[in-house]
Order: sequence, then C-alpha cells, then structure tokens
Amino acid sequence: SLMVDVTGQTRKEKVILPSSLRGAKPSTIPNKKIEDPVSGKVSTSSLATRQDLSSFHLIPPTLTFGVLKEGCTYATTVIMKNVGVNFSRFRVKQPPLHTGLRVMYTPGPVAGLQVELEIEIFAMVIGGKDTGGLEEVSHDIEILTETETLLLPVKANIL
Repeated sequence: SLMVDVTGQTRKEKVILPSSLRGAKPSTIPNKKIEDPVSGKVSTSSLATRQDLSSFHLIPPTLTFGVLKEGCTYATTVIMKNVGVNFSRFRVKQPPLHTGLRVMYTPGPVAGLQVELEIEIFAMVIGGKDTGGLEEVSHDIEILTETETLLLPVKANIL
C-alpha cells in the first residue's frame, strides 16, 4: 500500500511516481474530421459513446535532456502507447536541422501495442554570439496520427 512505508508506519508525505511511470496524454491538436467510407459507423452501444477510439499516450510526456556538452550527440527513448481500441497509423514530422534534433522510428500501424521513438540531439550552439556559457534549445516534436497531432516538448541546455 502507498499509505504505509516499509516499516509499516503511516507515511507523512505523498508518494511521487517517477515520470517514466506517469504516462499522460500529451498536448494535442485535433485533426479535421474526414469521412472515412471504409470504417463505417460504430453501432455497438459500449463503443458508440466513446469519442477517443484511437488515442496515444507518451511516456514520458515531456523530454528534458539537461545540460549537454557542445559537439556531442545524446539519445533517449520515448514510448508511444496506443490506449485506444482501434489500430492507428502515425508519422513524425522531423524537426528543423538547426535544432539538432532527429527522431528515429519504424512507421506502421500501432494496434494495442507500443512503439519506441528514439530522440537524438546533436548539441550545437547557433549564432556564434556569447550567451554566457549556456544556450537553451526548446522545440515541440509533432507526431501526426489519424485523428490528432501530438506535441512532445523537448528541452536542453548546451554548455
């Protein structure tokens, strides 16, 4: 139980789950509804009231690389989990080159499973002006699905 600690005593503070376990629905932009003549209308009463038949969660919902050394390449993995009942396809809009970000993934349908997105960043300072040692990189990676556009915020400080 989360109410007691290892010794059986009641906890004084709340247990905070790590961000890797707190999968959450990311910031989304809904796509315009396009009539799909193949899928038809859902008439099952348990599914007819549900709006998000295909939905994704990102684990972690935001990505913070921390302080990076200029000229080095860093990578981490984000899990994109399909929490809807339908399989859904997606693609990632690659970030601009000046951000140093690149997303590597295997495109295709995600049917009740999860997909790993490898986010790679090449730490580089842009502009050539002295910013006092740190330059902040911040960009939202766009993941385009059939029903919505997911935004994965990525932040890093380059030393």
